[in-house]
Amino acid sequence: MIKACDLTKNSVVEIHGDPHVVEQLRVQSPSARGAATLYKIRFRNVRTRAKLDQTFKGDDPVKETDFDTRLVAFSFREGDRFTFMDMEDYSQFELMADEIGDAVPYLVDGMEGIKALMQGSKVLCIQLPDSVDLAIAECAPSMRGASVTARTKTAKLETGLELQVPEYMEQGERVRVDTRTGDFVQRVQ
Repeated sequence: MIKACDLTKNSVVEIHGDPHVVEQLRVQSPSARGAATLYKIRFRNVRTRAKLDQTFKGDDPVKETDFDTRLVAFSFREGDRFTFMDMEDYSQFELMADEIGDAVPYLVDGMEGIKALMQGSKVLCIQLPDSVDLAIAECAPSMRGASVTARTKTAKLETGLELQVPEYMEQGERVRVDTRTGDFVQRVQ
């Protein structure tokens, strides 16, 4: 058992017999004397991808699940099948698009730095790095004399992901994208 106050983002715990990953964690400290600090946690069920919001006090026990984290690389996509390679033993495994859900628009061939959560020999889910670098596939042409301002335009990236980028960005440039929010972070040289 682990205390709720010891949980961090991407911790894996067991709730109702299923493994759940901590997606968001908010700490709420009440102003009243003697009141306990509350931990508001959003879990994601690894099997069903359903969200679960729960609130705990700091001392509340949460059941840990036995899992292993392995570094993997994304090899290639074939339709709805995504093939990954374990970086330790070079074995390959496939996941379907519905199993990796929100990660699909961030995956490019040869991408490394991905973590796979495994229980025994079964892959439960993958966790992307906090940010990835992607190329702009298409966007409106940059305006002559455009400066670094708060004005943005829509750009379509190499994976099909669409997001808002500064108006001075052009097709072919690389951008860093936050995989947690899907937002533009910065231009990559």
